[in-house]
Amino acid sequence: MTVSTDVLAADWLALCRRAGEGVRALLDSRPTSAERVLETGTTGEGGDRTLLIDEEAESIVFAELERLYAEGHRFSAISEERGAVSFGDERVRVVIDPIDGSLNAKRGLPHHALSIAVADGPTMADVRFGYVLDFGPGEEWWARSGGGAFLDGEPIEALPERRTDDGRLEIVAIESASPRPLAAAIDELVPAVRRVRAIGSIAVSLCQLAATRVDGMASLRSCRGVDAAAAQLIVRESGGLVAFPAMADPLGAPLGVEAPSGVVAARTPEALELMSRLPRV
Repeated sequence: MTVSTDVLAADWLALCRRAGEGVRALLDSRPTSAERVLETGTTGEGGDRTLLIDEEAESIVFAELERLYAEGHRFSAISEERGAVSFGDERVRVVIDPIDGSLNAKRGLPHHALSIAVADGPTMADVRFGYVLDFGPGEEWWARSGGGAFLDGEPIEALPERRTDDGRLEIVAIESASPRPLAAAIDELVPAVRRVRAIGSIAVSLCQLAATRVDGMASLRSCRGVDAAAAQLIVRESGGLVAFPAMADPLGAPLGVEAPSGVVAARTPEALELMSRLPRV
């Protein structure tokens, strides 16, 4: 058996699609909130109370990783529930959020997604492949470093950001939109933004920016690496801009379950600077 540690030697898109089909079937088999709110009684490595659907979705992804390992590929996996798991080589990192937007999923709200990124280093800048499957509308987003970004198999044709006649961004996606951080950001948002949208999934919100469905995106609290790793590459490959404002290097946030910084994205440096100014609590 030939052992491979080339970061893109494996067919990651096929793996993600198989995992996505499995997670979709899982969610379809538990269509009601009463079924989806059930918890395991444990807390995941990301700090949240683990839902049964989170645990089962993660197991579906790891079954695909086990298959890849058996084929001779070597890597390590970092997942929201299990944390770091070695598959023989720390140089190739697979970063997984089995269901980004778990609160949406358990309450029956549309946007919740499988997010998988593959990297050859420890930071966001090192991500080489990103995949997000939004189970609500059934949209598949993915990107390869240097190869562009795709939505449902077609290259993303991003449009220029939209502004009102008085210069405000038309729509901005806000994540971690609980009342306290949203209230703290109001003074910055009111003069600069016409409308806000709270989608409830960092991965999905970033993808909306990739397609210029929104003109800016900001998380008002720190986000975990597993939440943003895949989608931030999709934004960058679409020609958008991404930063993690608390980091000295804008793309220096670690690929893990820790949450050292919020994430912001935009299509112009001016809009990115505005998103970066928003306070985080």
